[in-house]
Amino acid sequence: MKVTFLGTGTSQGIPVIGCDHPVCLSDDPRDKRLRSSVLVQDVDFQIVIDCGPDFRMQMLQANVKHLDAIIFTHEHSDHTAGLDDIRQYSNRQGALPVLALRRVMKDLHKRFEYIFNDEIVYEGKGRAIGHVIENENFILKNKTVIPIHIMHGDLPILGYRIDDFAYLTDISYIAEIEKQKLLGLKILVVDALRIEPHYTHFNLEQALNLIAELQPEKAFLTHVSHRLGFHTEVQQILPKNVFLSYDGLVVEFI
Repeated sequence: MKVTFLGTGTSQGIPVIGCDHPVCLSDDPRDKRLRSSVLVQDVDFQIVIDCGPDFRMQMLQANVKHLDAIIFTHEHSDHTAGLDDIRQYSNRQGALPVLALRRVMKDLHKRFEYIFNDEIVYEGKGRAIGHVIENENFILKNKTVIPIHIMHGDLPILGYRIDDFAYLTDISYIAEIEKQKLLGLKILVVDALRIEPHYTHFNLEQALNLIAELQPEKAFLTHVSHRLGFHTEVQQILPKNVFLSYDGLVVEFI
């Protein structure tokens, strides 16, 4: 399996217009982050988790020519606002499967009605078929996808486990019963917004505590703001099996 970090930042992160924070001014490309999203690939399996406003640029940079589906974690714009740009895929492949919680799907239909409504016709528009998911395992192509119920402040959202990989972004709390779904991982990706506590996201300490508890072979931090610090400096203080992710990072494992 191969995981490509399409974006590892947040709308509170960088690049930010007019930001004079030292990290924003860094020359290290690993400190320049688009909105968080990952591409998950395996034999006859190619999906994206979340589709934020940087989706088009991310697809171009990763040279993604085909998508089997998009899975959404939740409805916030930094995770959904790029849905209009599926048009290049749906025009070649047909309507693209889109999977999300019922509440999230309702929000997508409201904001992108034309994508889901075949009665709205114009040349080149994107087309999607919505599939409602709950906190129950489902089959996508040849993979079993295990939703992970987590909290984003007061908002219930989903993370996902696919084989020995799991992706938890925008997390502020996870129940013990959900942690059981995350044992035996090779790769865990988890939100670590900044050093200071935040009411809707894990900070660095919380992310590291979860990693220590679950003990994946490797863990990667994502959804990072400039307040976490410079990539080089942060990496030096992390445990040996924990890595600060960056846009374009590719992780392959068997």
